[in-house]
Amino acid sequence: MNSRNKHYPVNAACLFFFCCLAFVYSLPLIGVAHAQTINEAKAAYTQGRFAESARIGESLGTSQGFTLSAKSLSVHAHYIAKEGEKKELLERAVTLARKAVLSDPKNADAHLQLARAIGRRAETVGVFEAAGEAEKIRESTENALRINPELPAAHLSLGRWHSELVGAMGSFVARTVYGARKKDAIASFERALVLSPNTKDVPLQYALGLLALDSFQYREKARDLLMRSIGLPAKDAYERILHTEAVEALNNLNESEDDDDDDDF
Repeated sequence: MNSRNKHYPVNAACLFFFCCLAFVYSLPLIGVAHAQTINEAKAAYTQGRFAESARIGESLGTSQGFTLSAKSLSVHAHYIAKEGEKKELLERAVTLARKAVLSDPKNADAHLQLARAIGRRAETVGVFEAAGEAEKIRESTENALRINPELPAAHLSLGRWHSELVGAMGSFVARTVYGARKKDAIASFERALVLSPNTKDVPLQYALGLLALDSFQYREKARDLLMRSIGLPAKDAYERILHTEAVEALNNLNESEDDDDDDDF
């Protein structure tokens, strides 16, 4: 009996050792699974499955996942969702973007997606409520630029912020109330173009911003930018949406010019 009992501690120790070994070797696999999951979320976004991308991104519970989820929901709400669904989806996008910021305050893209989600949500509400969001949008955009001054999308968003306010309120009121200026809009657009010259979104948003500022003064510059955007290859589903938007904007611009020519007779 005693000789048998001597073997039990040895077997237990071996079992414990192999269990620990198995756990240690399983750790890299956990990391791979996580990477595959975030890659799946990115793949869904690239392929235009924005709602699915949002669901996967949120399930990760990380700042990167929440950021991608907010971005995907904003795109889905803005371009695809039915009118009655937009506000609720954008409310969710704002919540997810805030989670992304809280999870990692140094995540520049999280701040940018918060600004964009708030901005798109503002488009679904009344004028006065939307005006109250202007400072939040600028604050989040500037937070992104403080963290990463070379983030093209943040410069682009800041340009649109200035141009939309100036276009809607006029130079004097926009400057006095919000500090929005035409020259700052153009400077932000130019910086985005320098940092990211081959991205469809930059010349498109630059053109739309110029048209918001003054559709007559900047008509030719806007046309050139729209044609530039159209000429760039679409790298994913979102850029295919932007391509369609650029084509429609160019057609509208050409039609408005034809109308102006008719008025001259």
